[in-house]
Amino acid sequence: MPIAELQVYSVERADVTGGVCVVRCIGGVARAGQVYAVGDLRLGLRRIERYGRAVGFFDAGHVARVHLTGAVVALLGRGQVLTYVPPDGHSLDELEAWLATDPPLLDEPHPETLRAIAVARTHDRALPDAARMRWGRVALAAILRAGRPDDLTRGAETAAVRGYLIQEFGPGRGGDPAALCRDVLALIDLTPARAAAEARDWRNLPRERILHLRRIKNLVPWATLVRGHLAADDPLAEVVDAWTAVRGLLP
Repeated sequence: MPIAELQVYSVERADVTGGVCVVRCIGGVARAGQVYAVGDLRLGLRRIERYGRAVGFFDAGHVARVHLTGAVVALLGRGQVLTYVPPDGHSLDELEAWLATDPPLLDEPHPETLRAIAVARTHDRALPDAARMRWGRVALAAILRAGRPDDLTRGAETAAVRGYLIQEFGPGRGGDPAALCRDVLALIDLTPARAAAEARDWRNLPRERILHLRRIKNLVPWATLVRGHLAADDPLAEVVDAWTAVRGLLP
């Protein structure tokens, strides 16, 4: 797909925080939430309006009124071209700066794309360990910003990153195994015995119940992964062992 590009028709207003422009998409698909570059400077595409209403995107050949963030909006002129910067075009420092200021969701790369890129960087053993751990924190922030409606799904994605960091870099440096186990278990609303009982006849359960058990199944492995780091007398170990034994029964 072509890289999205926007050509400025006019700047309607601008201040130190950003502004509103009329632009024409001259390539690709422009989407709310993207980041665009003018030279070395960045602008966030916060909102798109067409025919008086907000839309999520518009494509080549069409004109829209767009709300942009960044003081550089005041310097834009007619005919100037803004080029989309994909999330992997941002440096780690830039992404961490966004996260440190707790920006609005649409002022940063799309969280799903950012999560995928950050997880890939976390797993990249060619990078220094310190950079991989920083990418892990970016991945966790992206998961939170994705706004998952289901706590178990979000919990599984978060636990996967946390578990991997502990596995790769050890307790302490990579995270707290006991805290991860507590957080995983806190998301599960069943006892191991109750889950096993439901699993015996899961094919006759309502679809939503089957999906619920499956989400629990996807969550348990991350507690199992770090269980070996728990103290021998930690009561969490017994509970994690019980869920590990039950997991194979779940749909």
